[in-house]
Amino acid sequence: MNKLEIKNLTKIYGRKRANDNINITLESGVYGLLGPNGAGKTTLMKQITTLIEPSDGDIIYNEKNIKELDENYRNIIGYLPQEFGVYENFSAKNFLKYVAALKGLTEKDATKKIDELLNLVGLYEVRNKAVGKFSGGMKRRVGIAQALLNDPKILVLDEPTAGLDPQERARFRNLISQISKDKIIILSTHIISDIESIAKETIMIKDGAVLMKGIHRDILLGMQGKVYSIKSSDEDEVSKIQNNYKVVNIQRGVNEVELRVISEKMPPYSGVQPIEPKFEDVYMFYFDLENTREV
Repeated sequence: MNKLEIKNLTKIYGRKRANDNINITLESGVYGLLGPNGAGKTTLMKQITTLIEPSDGDIIYNEKNIKELDENYRNIIGYLPQEFGVYENFSAKNFLKYVAALKGLTEKDATKKIDELLNLVGLYEVRNKAVGKFSGGMKRRVGIAQALLNDPKILVLDEPTAGLDPQERARFRNLISQISKDKIIILSTHIISDIESIAKETIMIKDGAVLMKGIHRDILLGMQGKVYSIKSSDEDEVSKIQNNYKVVNIQRGVNEVELRVISEKMPPYSGVQPIEPKFEDVYMFYFDLENTREV
């Protein structure tokens, strides 16, 4: 069994509720944690990894409170924070040896595990190279490897693909899919395509509370009839649409402009037609972004 229950979890800083009565149950698989900056995602992850104490509520792992499990719970956690620091003069292999020692692995177990992980993240051939000479994507892969050293049952990743190019993001998604069979993986990111590709469920957080939790098909089903394409060759009309609707993006052609619009009702324009929603539309709809994207 691999089950994590979060019950009535609340974290208060002064007058601010960073997390407000969160109730979710997680089992093996990848969960996308989605929300704007300041929504409470990192606070939730830090409570799951025991880095901060809840103000109220409980976290239960396999029917036992993690406070009672104490060190036994921390031993099955892997964590990659958003700001992951390395000793840049260390080789990748020596850095992982250092982290393994901090995690209490024996030298024999650490040596075997480190070789396995360096192969897994595609860094075995450069294992003796100084981490300071690695690209940003390679350093993130070192971060994944250190989080996996203790073969965690719960893996928490905070913005793991931030700053990575598309090739590195694809490599990361494949890696996470590969290791997710027997682990609970919580993935926080602003890159919606990462969640679309690998998460079995998405947890949406707004103002410290869970707004929605579900599989992508059901979330997208709730957006049916709310996404429209509007084509117009009148710049005044285009400006009016931008002022009155949530516009996900704008494409400019030679003779006309096409706007992707979110609305509860069909906009009253001649060039409008309903279109299939995407996950980007979900984010725009629930988190009320102000910026549009023009291409």
